[in-house]
Formats: sequence, structure tokens, C-alpha cells
Amino acid sequence: MILVADSGSTKTSWCVIDAHGDFVYLETSGLNPCLQSEDVILDELQANLCPKINGEIQHIFYYGTGVTAEKQSVMKEILKKTFLSATTVEAYSDLLGSARSVCGNNAGIACILGTGSNSCLFDGNNIIDAVNCGGYILGDEGSGAVLGRNLLNAFLKRDLSDKIHADLVNNYNLSYGYIVEKVYKTPMPNTWMASFTKYLNENQNEPCIRKIIVESLDAFFAKNVEKYADYKNYQVHFIGSIAYHFKPLLEEIAKRREIKIGNIIQAPITELANYHKKH
Repeated sequence: MILVADSGSTKTSWCVIDAHGDFVYLETSGLNPCLQSEDVILDELQANLCPKINGEIQHIFYYGTGVTAEKQSVMKEILKKTFLSATTVEAYSDLLGSARSVCGNNAGIACILGTGSNSCLFDGNNIIDAVNCGGYILGDEGSGAVLGRNLLNAFLKRDLSDKIHADLVNNYNLSYGYIVEKVYKTPMPNTWMASFTKYLNENQNEPCIRKIIVESLDAFFAKNVEKYADYKNYQVHFIGSIAYHFKPLLEEIAKRREIKIGNIIQAPITELANYHKKH
């Protein structure tokens, strides 16, 4: 059996391809070897993934956030410890997974807009250029974490309307102390900040909210997409919950910046499973 994974910081989507070629989809919490220890990831897999799989896994193809060149071997070792019968264990960045899922065998610019953000120039086979994403502190423009961070910043700096400010206090119990506690003293604050994207989506017609969303997405194009040589000659594809749910605004901004939008999909797991089933 083959196991394929697409992991972000919020959730991990798994697909088991059985001996008949059928797909079985599973889900666990998000995994990130840059933000979580080996023991934490191992515990998550053994407690919430292994019990759901019937049969032995022979081949594993894992694509995930935080799988940098330095962390690739770490993630492979964790998977080997989890699935002792596996003879093939590969771990790649979520960026390569995104490129394979939205570009296929064609050249293009592949972008991730989920809890985090990232982008690359793909030649149909390999990533040939990638602007450093920087994470939610140094970059991640347009991501759920940064959208949430910018909303919280606007809350603290009194840049929101009285209506939205009061709504956040009443429904989320927001206060300066509570925000500082969640951001600076709890694990994976990026995931907590990204949880506010649902609120942003539901209230995007409010001028102060729309301003936050547009400025964040605009920054993604300016600081990432437009850094690639001849970017206007490529289709720009998107994957992730933010791209999917804010698609009309994304297309509007791209049109204004004379950028050609290609595929916009929410999750790549089916495309990746099909890719490895064929290969």
C-alpha cells in the first residue's frame, strides 16, 4: 500500500492507496518539524493515524510545511519509526507538492495560501526558483496567520470600526492580556491567529476588514509573485484555504496587477495521490 500526505500547520490530509488502487482518506492534526519536536510528531502519528490504517504501508510520500533541507531527514526518520514495514520513505516540502498538484507537467508559478504562505517557479519537473517565505514573523504575506495577526494588530491599535471591535470583544473575549498570552506563551500561535480568517471571510464587506484582506493579499503578490523573472508570462496557480475562500478578491487583485491566474484549489491530496498512483 502507498501512503501520501499533504501537511500544513493546521491539519494533515492522508491518502492510503490500497492494493486495488482505491483511495482511503484520513486526517490528523497539522505537523511541522520546524515548530514541533520529533516526539510530538511521533505521538500524533502513532495515536491518531496508525490505528486508522488496515494493512502494511510499503511506500510513503510525505509533503509538508516545515520540511526544509535541514528537516527533511528528521521527517523521514519519524516516518520510518512509525511505519517499520515501509521500504520507500520520501519527505518533500509542501511547495513541491503544490507545484505537482496545480501545474502538472507544465511550467508555472505555484503558490500556497493557507495557514502559512509560500511560492515557487516550477518548470514542469522541478522547482527552479523560490522566494523565501520567512514564516509568520518574517514573511508569510497573505497567509491565514498573517491575516489573523493583522486583524489583532488592528484591534490593538484601534484601527477597527467600533462595531467590529465590540464584536471581537463580545464573541472572542479579546483583550490585550489575552492576545499576548495566546501569541507569546502558547505553542504554535500561527494556528491560533489563522483561526480568525473565518471571521474575516464572514465580515469582508466591512471596510476595515476588507482593507486588511486586500493589503495582505496585495503584499503576497508584491513580495513573492512579482519577484520571479518574467512572472507575467506564467500562469500563477494557488492552493490552500485562504486562496480558495478569498478567490474573488484574489482574482480582482491579480487582474489589477496584470497577473494571469490559473488553478485555484483548496487541497492537493487527491492530485498528489493520483500522481504517485501513476508513478
